[in-house]
Amino acid sequence: VQLQASGGGLVQAGGSLRLSCAASGRTFSSYPVGWFRQAPGKERQFVAVISSGRTYYEDSVKGRFTISRDSAQNTVYLQMNSLKPEDTAVYYCTSDPRGPGMVVTGRGNYWGQGTQVTVSS
Repeated sequence: VQLQASGGGLVQAGGSLRLSCAASGRTFSSYPVGWFRQAPGKERQFVAVISSGRTYYEDSVKGRFTISRDSAQNTVYLQMNSLKPEDTAVYYCTSDPRGPGMVVTGRGNYWGQGTQVTVSS
């Protein structure tokens, strides 16, 4: 499975972006898929995961970010609303057929290349 993350950009605080994680090589409709982010000088941080229709979010993005899946498009989305400057980071998608535990702990086998999100104040 190859993952391609896209949709990042520059947005003002309070704005919105939608990130996409498209899979090629194999359908991953049954795999858990997660998003992580890494800001300069900081460790990679879990953001959200979708697995078997269930979703889970890191506390700081709850109520602002929504993860969803379009199985027909073999794509997972991260809708980000009410963006804050502290959301600025490179965002990565990840997946692993072994289960959500591998994904949420950052041990997934498959990773996208990252997409830059910059939120200006």
